[in-house]
Amino acid sequence: MSELADARRHYVARIAGREQIASSRLLAALEAVPREHFLRKGPWRIKSEFSRNYTKTESADPIHLYDNVLVAIDARRRLDTGLPSLWAHFVDVLDIVEGERVVQIGCGLGYYSAILSEIVGPKGKVRAIEYDPAFAERARANLRSYPNVEIVCGDGTQDIGAKADVIIVHAGFTQPHAAWISGLRPGGRLLLPLTAPSREGTVIKIRRLDKGYQAEAIRRIAIFPGQGRGGSALDERVVDWWEQAAAIAPVRFQRIEHGLPCG
Repeated sequence: MSELADARRHYVARIAGREQIASSRLLAALEAVPREHFLRKGPWRIKSEFSRNYTKTESADPIHLYDNVLVAIDARRRLDTGLPSLWAHFVDVLDIVEGERVVQIGCGLGYYSAILSEIVGPKGKVRAIEYDPAFAERARANLRSYPNVEIVCGDGTQDIGAKADVIIVHAGFTQPHAAWISGLRPGGRLLLPLTAPSREGTVIKIRRLDKGYQAEAIRRIAIFPGQGRGGSALDERVVDWWEQAAAIAPVRFQRIEHGLPCG
């Protein structure tokens, strides 16, 4: 086994142990997808989950990427690839299975799109929506060898295409947008970071039930704000309501009005 292959294997083992990952397809995808393929050539700027500052890797050897670190894709804006253990945990709690249709809101350069592609397999589909045209173009190039992934440059708060089994949002918002709620198939799941201006907040999971929906809090997060996030005082009160309500118990509702559950 090569040094790089060994590093990948240990990378997956550390994530699996830390997050108690249940999905064997997720673990296989983490080992199979080359993280370096979805970044510019190194050296790279990286940081741990607890660090505020980046450090530069000693070389362009991709072995440096097989650790539980954030990698800058735009250091000036503090925009990173996402912490592998954190997003592995989120994907795991969504219980994604082979053949499902997944929609990503904000795919960046496509690394997690590739992970999702491997999980759903050739019978499944991933629609990755990216607002930034430059990122969408790079993601499209990075994902050429993943035929079940469609890259769309557009506003994922307005239109997600056909209904989905899973919608996973990779940026912070103040509320669940109506297109995401109505876009879930029966049994569908939405994962959404609800965040304050500080970029900090709570990730919630919403499941479509036989009748209505149920939302529950999953985990705290700090994440880049999404396009169309909303920044009014009312938006901030909506975030506060969701955080407090979902932290106490699962929230059942029939529909969303003005960002809040009704019925």
